[in-house]
Amino acid sequence: MSEALLSALTEALAELVTAVETADDEVLDPDTAVKWLESTGYVLGRLPAADRRRLDGLFRDAALRQPPGAWRDELLKVSQGFGLTADVHPARLDAVAERVESFVTLVRGADPATPVPSCPGWTLADLVRHHGTTHRWIEHLVRTRATERVWSRDVPLDLPDDPAAYPDWLAGSAAASLRTLSAADPDTGMWSHGADPHVRFFPRRLLFEAVVHLVDAELALGREPGPIDPGTAADGIEEFLENLPYFSWVAEPVAQLGRDGASLRLAATDTGAAWTLTLGGGGFDWRRRAEGPATATVRGSTGDLLLLVYGRYGADDPRFTHDGDRTVLDAWRAATAL
Repeated sequence: MSEALLSALTEALAELVTAVETADDEVLDPDTAVKWLESTGYVLGRLPAADRRRLDGLFRDAALRQPPGAWRDELLKVSQGFGLTADVHPARLDAVAERVESFVTLVRGADPATPVPSCPGWTLADLVRHHGTTHRWIEHLVRTRATERVWSRDVPLDLPDDPAAYPDWLAGSAAASLRTLSAADPDTGMWSHGADPHVRFFPRRLLFEAVVHLVDAELALGREPGPIDPGTAADGIEEFLENLPYFSWVAEPVAQLGRDGASLRLAATDTGAAWTLTLGGGGFDWRRRAEGPATATVRGSTGDLLLLVYGRYGADDPRFTHDGDRTVLDAWRAATAL
């Protein structure tokens, strides 16, 4: 089944489920509605965990394409209602722990003054300190159930004086944040710096911090980055696109691109997935599909595309091929540089 068809069917199912759940008793017999929803839930619940996570992402995509309001809020509940998110939270925490362990093992004993080419101006010590600071900050936010922004500079870091001790400090910081997140209800509402104001936002954010910064460390130490699972990479691309409008230092340059109507397609050569971004209206819209022509298309594996949008690989890297107006891709990457 093509990605476009799968996305369309998921969107239709999400809207149908929401319509059934919100229909008045006079419109739809409650017993019939319950029977239909239970039957659908039973079928979806028998899917493998990876497929449930994939379906959860598709439902979220469908919801987030709607304008803010009651209808979108109801659509966002579909995954939870069918139990599709039940295993996502612990699975993401496990994935964060695995990647942080790989990162710490890699950098422990390395020269802290080693430059990090994918983060110009940073040394390995800067990278480790940033990684650990993020864990300390998120642990504080979730533990206190922050309802408004708290700056990372206002959170105690307990940073060692010796940069050589930073890797062990990072390991302890990550262990603390993962304990706090593991004990928290992922559906608890709280402040976040992205599109999803709930506890569940943070394991997902930490996962892609860990994925990308492990690549940074590998590049700094002259290693070829290890492969990124296509499912994880696809979720990372979508997490990036979902949250980009909430990062003011990126949203403003995107709004000023002046390429209204231009479209950029990221096409995954390993899975057939595609993401089409359309500029305009002071920002951009995106869909997980490849319908119609795009102004510009870049092709590569899903993992490589994730590292492209994060600026870890250049657009001229031989990993990628291009069609269409290359200036659209170049302008997008310049505006979204993190």
